[in-house]
Order: sequence, then C-alpha cells, then structure tokens
Amino acid sequence: MQWKQITDLVQISEIKNNEGYSLIFKHSTRCSVSSMAKRRFELDWEAIPETTKLYFLDLVSFREISANIAETFQVHHESPQILLIKDGDCVLDASHSDISAEEVAEMINN
Repeated sequence: MQWKQITDLVQISEIKNNEGYSLIFKHSTRCSVSSMAKRRFELDWEAIPETTKLYFLDLVSFREISANIAETFQVHHESPQILLIKDGDCVLDASHSDISAEEVAEMINN
C-alpha cells in the first residue's frame, strides 16, 4: 500500500465525493509522537483492505488544507490524526495513541 500526498484543496473535494472508503493521515513532520503514530500505523496497515484510498497530509507544509479538512469533515483538528471517510462522511476520527490500523480495518470490514 502507498500514501497519496495531499497537496491541493481540490483533493479534499475529491475525497468528499469518493465512493467507498478513504483514509486521511494528518502528520506533523516536526513531532516525534506523530512520527511514532505513523510508523506504528504503517506496520499494521496490511489489515486494511486494498480498495481503501490512503491519503497523507504534511500539515506543517499545508496548514490551509488541514483547516479545510477539519471544516469539511466536521472534526476538531488534531495531530497526528486519522480520519476514515465513507461515501463522503467521516465515520472514524482518532488521534495520538488511539490511531490504529486494526480499528480502521474493523470499521471497514463490518
């Protein structure tokens, strides 16, 4: 599996309009906790169905996009943070040590 970088606001509209599941990982490149959460997530992400679209946001470089994500999906901004989007709606929002590939897989598979 591979991350698709979010670098443009247009991509948020595309994610909102995607059918099925998309996952956004908001990552602070300046934060060791964020790096640890990302690494732990990637170690277990084989549990996530391959049909899930995986998006990665460097929120230090793209603060405006991060704010747009929070507004679009009606979640409080956190870092690190994952958002699981199903048919345009956020169905899971987790941050810090609550970020879990297994939980994401469970949500998708149920």
